[in-house]
Amino acid sequence: MTARLPWAVRPLLGAFAALAVVHLGALAAGATTLAHLTKPALMPVLAASVLARGGPPLLAGALLFGCGGDTFLQIGGDTVFLVGMGSFAAGHVCYLVLSARHGAPVGGRARTGGLGAVYGAVLAGTVVLLWPDLPADLRVPVAGYSLLLTAMAFGALRAGPWAAAGGLLFLLSDTLIASGIAHWPQLPVPQFWIMLTYAAAQLALAEGVLRAAAEPEGAGRRTTRPPTAVGA
Repeated sequence: MTARLPWAVRPLLGAFAALAVVHLGALAAGATTLAHLTKPALMPVLAASVLARGGPPLLAGALLFGCGGDTFLQIGGDTVFLVGMGSFAAGHVCYLVLSARHGAPVGGRARTGGLGAVYGAVLAGTVVLLWPDLPADLRVPVAGYSLLLTAMAFGALRAGPWAAAGGLLFLLSDTLIASGIAHWPQLPVPQFWIMLTYAAAQLALAEGVLRAAAEPEGAGRRTTRPPTAVGA
């Protein structure tokens, strides 16, 4: 994988980081207009950095589907919420394809089956707990989306530790959203924590896929110890 615009990578990643800080600060301060303006800008900038690094166009597409979800979810209303959830779902399908295309097996059948059982148990437990408190018209869509989200997070294991961490953070972020819909007790400024884990999830997923795509075909499994910094 060769960078298309190497000179643009660091400025774009810096712009993403700056936007994230401003957006999270706006959420913490209750500056709703600034938060609404910065939220839809996050994923396009990250997608631009992916393309500048020579990353797969499908990865940029996954991030742009995230932008669609971000935009629709902040409009409000059940119908628009479902449209936003559908946009996120399309992004998860992109990540599933990317992990299958560029990833490597996580181990033998026993380990894969064990990890699958863990992710499946988390999915089942979350849906069972949330189900009674969700609005009736959202129960089936949320359960279906949760299945796809969990499949994406499990598939991300193939793309290495960065992607695996991103999948787990995405699970956490969307669980926080679902718990709010179910009217469970929330952390102070819940949208701050949702967006903090979401932005970190997308960044980690993008980095993981980029690293997996850069490995020679047939290379061995990546190290399972997460790195300490994102490199350009």
